[in-house]
Formats: sequence, structure tokens, C-alpha cells
Amino acid sequence: MSVFSDSENSDAADWLDVEPDEEQITFVSLFDAETFASIEDLLTHCKTRHAFDLVATVHRLRLEFHDAIKLINFIRACTRKGKNLPDALSAEDFADDKYLKPVLENDAVLFSLGEILNEESGNPEPESSQPSASLESRNKELEAELAAVKERFASYRLAVEETLDKRWGDENEAGNLAKEKKKDSSDYYFESYAYNDIHETMLKDEIRTDAYRDFIYENKQLFEGKVVLDIGCGTGILSMFCAKAGAAQVIAVDRSDIIDKARENVFNNGLAGIITCLRGAIEDVKLPVDQVDIIVSEWMGYCLLYEAMLPSVLYARDKYLRPDGLLVPSSATIWVAPVRDSEYVTDTVSFWRDVYGFDMKAMQECIYDEARILTMPPAAVCGKPYPFKVLDLHTVKPEDLFFTANWESQVTGDTDSLDGFLIWFDNFFANSRADKLPEPETTPQNFVRRKPGYVAFTTGPYGKETHWKQGLLLQPPAQLNVPQPRLSGRIVFSALEENARALQIQLTWSEQGQEEKDRTWKLK
Repeated sequence: MSVFSDSENSDAADWLDVEPDEEQITFVSLFDAETFASIEDLLTHCKTRHAFDLVATVHRLRLEFHDAIKLINFIRACTRKGKNLPDALSAEDFADDKYLKPVLENDAVLFSLGEILNEESGNPEPESSQPSASLESRNKELEAELAAVKERFASYRLAVEETLDKRWGDENEAGNLAKEKKKDSSDYYFESYAYNDIHETMLKDEIRTDAYRDFIYENKQLFEGKVVLDIGCGTGILSMFCAKAGAAQVIAVDRSDIIDKARENVFNNGLAGIITCLRGAIEDVKLPVDQVDIIVSEWMGYCLLYEAMLPSVLYARDKYLRPDGLLVPSSATIWVAPVRDSEYVTDTVSFWRDVYGFDMKAMQECIYDEARILTMPPAAVCGKPYPFKVLDLHTVKPEDLFFTANWESQVTGDTDSLDGFLIWFDNFFANSRADKLPEPETTPQNFVRRKPGYVAFTTGPYGKETHWKQGLLLQPPAQLNVPQPRLSGRIVFSALEENARALQIQLTWSEQGQEEKDRTWKLK
């Protein structure tokens, strides 16, 4: 996959073009979630509803352009944290250069500072006293004003970049060395979520996205007026579902650069007054609240536990979730089943023995060492699926995520050999923490019939394909000794020593009374 990581170009793309367009501009109140069609309406709202005169304050403190930007961002920062403004507001309160960085993405108020600074400045623009003043003359005046705005914002952008570059050490040797240091697996993991491709794939997975949407919208009573935490928010889609369902506050957290796009998406959909986007790992960021009512997260990886994001969700659960709070989803079940697919084996293994007349069996080396992510046809499953692990997300501990579990299966049909084993998972969304956990063999279809508002889905071969597909543990064909034998064994999930986000799966199996077979696969 081709990726683009030019941070300078990426940062530059975040700046709005100041050229006028035909789109309707929305002004978000400095103190609440109200939005307005004009800066005048916003200023009036701040005066009448919140007893704050922005224009008078700007002129009282004799603020220049950059200082006025700091003031607006300071006010928004206070509002976001739920703090009141100082009783005697002074320039010292927002002197820190950190307030040059916009709190609200695409803040239309910042782009109207020219009007605010000119208003009541003592040099108001007089009405034309000459009825014969030409339209051409007025156009020139407007062009001059536009040029001034462009110059101000070019200066603003430069000031922010210089300030942040200096703060983050991008211009000194230490900063350069930090950039060049070797990245660990987590760096690459989060970087992979900075690009559109992966999010497009997930959003187009209707089974996945519809499940979250349906649960949130069908249980609006759970979200109305509540504080919700979205971990690994990506594009912000789940956060926006929660906001539309009536949540009072949604905190969206993501360590990837996709958080910048999430902020834009939130703003463009008029939800900036409800959703707060925070950059960083959940273990590192400081939330603006002590507790949340609901945690929603799409943390699942291949074979459920690949990528090891669930420990972060459990960390947040233990630190921030109210004792009676809800996790969405609430539980998951992992399944295993034996498979036989001679056509797939021919295409992927036997293929190397004759490639345009050449023997390339050397390419088969390690071909059975890595788990494969693919969608298997239901006909390939040649034994009864077995649910070997159930995770109750409200009670499971991080140390429970690497485990050894027993499994068994009855081979079906006339299968005389096995090509491997297939792993998939089901997800369950219960709308009450007090509800009984699904039994291990509960199917998503049976679960949703239990109670209105329940939602569930499968990633298995008997359901519609999801972007998770299934995990195939391919092995050399193994002959069975008797027709339709009963198989049993153990399955071990563990992390790779060299990459904590990767997954190692060890599986043992045997026919009744026969020698046990053992193989290990890696999912990297």
C-alpha cells in the first residue's frame, strides 16, 4: 500500500482557503453550542445571553490581530473545560502562545476578526457621500480589504507554525534526532490509521457500521443527556452517532493523525458544541471529565484480538466508566472450526510446484507459519464450530486476553483429511449491564430476539462478509483415521515477543485415542 507522510504538506492542507465562496458560513458561540449565520448575531448572543461584549473587550484591551486570536481561543478553551472567564479579564490571561492554535477547527469567528477589530475603532468607514461613486471603485476597496485579510491570516499561520515548531523542538538537533529514532510497532500501528483507505474500508463495512448505528439509535434513551467516551474514534462516525442520539457530551480520542479529520467532520456537521476531539493514547490524554456514562469503541482486530487495542478500552473502563456505566459492545465470542478446501490448497500451495513449467517449491517455505485473513466459503467448514472463548467486556481483565482454552468439534460429511482451522468472532451489544451474558453458543440471530434494542453480528463464514473476514490456520493436509471423528485439543492466544500488537495462535488437536498434533501460527 502506498502511503504519503509529508507532515508539512499535511499541515498546510489543514488551513482554510480565505478565498470567498458560496458556502454558508456557520459561527459557533464562544460559550455554548448555539450556531449563527452571521458574526453580528453571534456577538449579540454573547452580549445578551452571556453578558460578554467581545468587541468592547478587544478594544478595551487594545488587542492587535494575533492577541485577538489568542483571546478567542482562550475563551473557547475555558468553555471546553467548563471554566468561567476571570472576573477581571486581562491580556495576561491569554498571553501564552499556545492560544494561537485554534481550539475549534475552521473557526469562522477567527476569519471575521477584521470586522471585529475595525468595529468601533474610532475610524469607522463612512457611508459614501457621493451617489456617483462608481461600482468599480467599491470593488477596488473590497479587493484591498480581502488582500489585507489574506495578509493577516498568512501572518497568523506563520506565527502558529513558528511557535509550535519552536515548542516541539522541530528546529533543534534534539527534535531532529527524535524524528529519526527507530519507531516501535505502536508507531506504525497508529500511523496506519492516519490515511483514508483503512477508514473507507471500515465505513463501507455495513455489518460493522450498521451495528453501531442501530444500537445507538435504537437505544437513544441510554445516550440522552449522557457523557460518552469514544476510544479510537477514527473519522468520528461513532461519536457523531452518539451526539445525534442525544448525548450531552462526547469525548473522541485517537492517537492517529486521523483525529484532525475527525475534528473537521465534527465541525462540518455542526456538532462541535457536543463532541470534543483529543489527540493521544487514552492512557496519556487528560479527559475534561472525571467519569463517563458510556464507552463506545470499535476495538476489534483480526481474530478479535489482533492489534491489541482492547487493553486500552479496559484501561479507560477502569479509570473513567461509572460503576453502572455501559460498554458498547458488551461482549464477544471467538469460534474455531476445522476446514477442508482442496481448491484453495491447490491455488496457494500446490501452485508453487509448477509455475510456467518451473519448480518453485522453495516459495513454500514458511507457508504454514502465518495465519491468513480471508473469507472462506461455508462449504469449506467440515466440522461443528466451537465457541472457545467468551469475553465479558465489563469484567474481563487485561491478563485474560492471552489465554489457553479447550476446544472440540465433530467432523461432518465425508471429509477424509483436514487442511486447517478457521477462527472468527461474534459481537454482542446489550443495552443493560445487568442483563445476563450470552451463553457461549448463542448466535447473533438468537441474541437479538431476546430483547428490544439488542444488536449483534458475526464475522463468520455463515454471515455476510465483513472487513475482518476470518483467520485461516493453514496446515499440511492431515489424514483422518476414521469417518466423522470427534476432535479435541487446546488453543492458545499470546502476543509476539517482538511485537505486542501482533498475535500468536497455537493449536493442538487429535482424534479420540490418537496422537496429538501441534502447530503455531503468527498474525503480524
